[in-house]
Amino acid sequence: MSSCNNSIPQPLIFVLAGIPGLESSHVWFSVPFFLVFVVAVIGNATILCIIRTDRKLHEPMYLFLCMLSVADLMLTSSTLPKILSLFWFNDREIYFEACLTQMYFIHSVSTMESGFILAMAFDRFVAICHPLRHSTILTPTVIVGLGLLIVFRGAVLLSPHPFLLRWLSYCKTNVISHTYCEFMALIKLVCSETKSRRAYSLIVAFLTGGLDFILIICSYVLILFTVFNLPSKAARLKTLSTCVSHVWVILVFYTPAFFSFLTHRFGHHIAPPVHIFIANIYFLISPTMNPIIYGVKTKRIRDGFLKFLTIKCVQLCSL
Repeated sequence: MSSCNNSIPQPLIFVLAGIPGLESSHVWFSVPFFLVFVVAVIGNATILCIIRTDRKLHEPMYLFLCMLSVADLMLTSSTLPKILSLFWFNDREIYFEACLTQMYFIHSVSTMESGFILAMAFDRFVAICHPLRHSTILTPTVIVGLGLLIVFRGAVLLSPHPFLLRWLSYCKTNVISHTYCEFMALIKLVCSETKSRRAYSLIVAFLTGGLDFILIICSYVLILFTVFNLPSKAARLKTLSTCVSHVWVILVFYTPAFFSFLTHRFGHHIAPPVHIFIANIYFLISPTMNPIIYGVKTKRIRDGFLKFLTIKCVQLCSL
């Protein structure tokens, strides 16, 4: 380990440690990681194909689901190939610029995912609380505008992150105790003062994921208030059933996200392997489960999938 006087502000290469203390088991960890990667890619690509080919699904909820699937594909593509390379071939090295790029994509795309989940909550709020105005409020122009705003928010608010770390001195070590490049994992390698950079990261996290979660909770409080004022139990159950898939997506995304966020910043007594496991669960579970949840829980997606398979089978038979 070099001293601060001999450190360079920009190390050419970082070394990913993987899961500390469990390096001998990396090959075994690669099996579930690879299966999850395959399921995530196939599942989200299938969702995109189904919604694209079935015009009946060109509704706000499913269009926001398409945006979420694109974000899921970007998230898995920016993390899992390098993680699998580390597990399979012990390929631990990652160039400094590539590390900063990966970090930016991970955080910005995660922020976009949070925004798309909020947009889906807004769609459910309008559909249930203002059903007669749903089509006039969520017009195609509004949907595209919301999507672009969410992408712009994630891209702009997270763009300072690479620059916050770009010119710092990494005098402690160039070994990142993680399976991928992440802001808090990198900031721990810096020998200079980092309070302002940590504060910015914390503020951005609150203004994006934290605020999104608060707004989602508010929307569902209003939804529940409207539902329980419906005249019959059957109407209440039918209305609530339209929210089941989205509620599962919220739980799958935010539960590991907040747990990972809190343990990284405040769980100083938690063992490093636990930190890494939680962080990987955050990036593995959500992209994998989202298409499964909507595929199982949503009849229109299931019907669209069968229709998509039928069309493909007919095309193959006609060749």
